Amino acid sequence: MSAQARVDPLRTFRFKIYFGDATPVALVSKMSALKMSTEVVNWREGGDTNIQRNLPGKSKYEPVTFEQGLVVDNTAFDEWMETLNKLGTDNIGTESFRKDLKVEVEDIDGATSLTYELYSCWPTEYQALPDLDANGNAVGLRTLKVTCEGWKVS
Repeated sequence: MSAQARVDPLRTFRFKIYFGDATPVALVSKMSALKMSTEVVNWREGGDTNIQRNLPGKSKYEPVTFEQGLVVDNTAFDEWMETLNKLGTDNIGTESFRKDLKVEVEDIDGATSLTYELYSCWPTEYQALPDLDANGNAVGLRTLKVTCEGWKVS
């Protein structure tokens, strides 16, 4: 009897995030799960009221949160958030603030194994600077929460 080849699940510590262009966003250290839920619509037939039937209703995509190491020259999160709110100008909202994002999950050798595309994303919450504590020893992280209108594996 021949043995089946063992297939291990992908590790989740090797990934790249792209914000609408060909260059990955640097120092993204964490991304929340991609999550979708669909409402259940219940109904009963007139002649068979003992059995409840179910149909799919509206689908909802949960927001995705990214964490990035705090460094001086990386302003990708700041620039995207600024397209929503141009303080002191008359052109608030004139730039396209929606972006299609791409998430590449890599195998242990660094080769892309799985790619997800997230559609029409835009930032809903941004923490530009973490709590600062002169007595602490923490690494500085920015967080960006985005909402999207859908995603698919490609």
